[in-house]
Amino acid sequence: MINWRRSLSVAGVVLLASLTVQAADWPSFRGPNGDGVAEGNFPTSWSAEKNIRWKVALPDPSNGSPIVSGGRVFICSATKDGRQRSLICFDRSNGKKLWTRTVEFGEDTTHPQNPFSSSTPSADGERVVVWHSSAGLYCYDFAGKELWTRDLGEFRHIWGSGSSPVIHNGRVILQCGPGKRVFVTAINLENGETLWETDEPYKGEKDLDDVGSWSTPVIAKIGGAEQIICAMSTRVNGYDPESGKLLWWCDGLSGSRYDATSSSPLISDGICFAMADLRGPAMGFKLGGKGDITETNRLWLAEKRNPNSVGTGVFVGGHVFRPNSKPGSLECLDAKTGKSLWKERARDHWASMVLAGGNLYALSQRGTTIVFKPNSQEYEEVASNDLGESTNATPAFSDGQIFLRTEENLFCIGE
Repeated sequence: MINWRRSLSVAGVVLLASLTVQAADWPSFRGPNGDGVAEGNFPTSWSAEKNIRWKVALPDPSNGSPIVSGGRVFICSATKDGRQRSLICFDRSNGKKLWTRTVEFGEDTTHPQNPFSSSTPSADGERVVVWHSSAGLYCYDFAGKELWTRDLGEFRHIWGSGSSPVIHNGRVILQCGPGKRVFVTAINLENGETLWETDEPYKGEKDLDDVGSWSTPVIAKIGGAEQIICAMSTRVNGYDPESGKLLWWCDGLSGSRYDATSSSPLISDGICFAMADLRGPAMGFKLGGKGDITETNRLWLAEKRNPNSVGTGVFVGGHVFRPNSKPGSLECLDAKTGKSLWKERARDHWASMVLAGGNLYALSQRGTTIVFKPNSQEYEEVASNDLGESTNATPAFSDGQIFLRTEENLFCIGE
């Protein structure tokens, strides 16, 4: 079995959290470091009646995940037709709804399995930012007062949107797309002004309906300097946070039928793991270098027999633990070679994994959370917890409590 305590220490050095974030908060998609790792101990056993601190009914389903910041829980929501898109704020102690802020929008399109406003908010303890795709980027204070808003353009795609903003060093980092124009941008958190935009032109030959990235950027330290790492539709890119300059890229995510990426890149020990969706390729490569690093840095490329990949896995001790959908399974890979070490059949997983208290948590679309050990030698299950409600959202882990969103309710799970 791997030494997961050492792995958490390594991951903490590689991935950087904003200094304004409270230690117990879960302020963005996949947590304070964007790596799916939570500090502290958390429940491993619950049901619809057991270890439920509170639950509140939600107005509409969404694939967006809850976040926790400054004693509040934030989630996105939208009506079925997308004409009303909302940010909802709850008191984390009792689930009381504190406020809702709704924006109006016209006709739009998405996929039935991906409702409108499926992005995850991001907060810094004082301000919260939410991206409603074509309906705009909004910033509120914690009392619900609108501070600024930005129209970043039209992002129309038959599969909808899903990338989430990340707050880092007073900036909102956002991967904008999919659609006719795709770009990465940094926006001043204080006033909403654009600091830079870097386009990602599509150079493939597929129809744009079969092209897109729904991935969320990750902030990492490479060679002593911070970089923004983005999994795009055909490659992984590294950007300078100050200027937006494209520093390097590694090709390998273009598939035979689709150029589509949903999961976020995983980074640890100088290696990046990235995986396309819709049975597209997976790859691992060494970080560092300039320009096209495909030939020099790519360690391996698996182009065939890959599962669908919507949710993001977790990097632990040189191994990637990932949730798969269609066919549904939990899997462990050697990050340096891409070799599958074991695979366990499971329900389809769209939610991303979380590592907390020495256990991995994987939430299926059926609402069952599998808790298992990060054991690279064999699958070692700890518990299976069924809420009986469907979900595609990733849980938030904060101060010993788990905040889990289904299509019907928001749950606070705690012993």
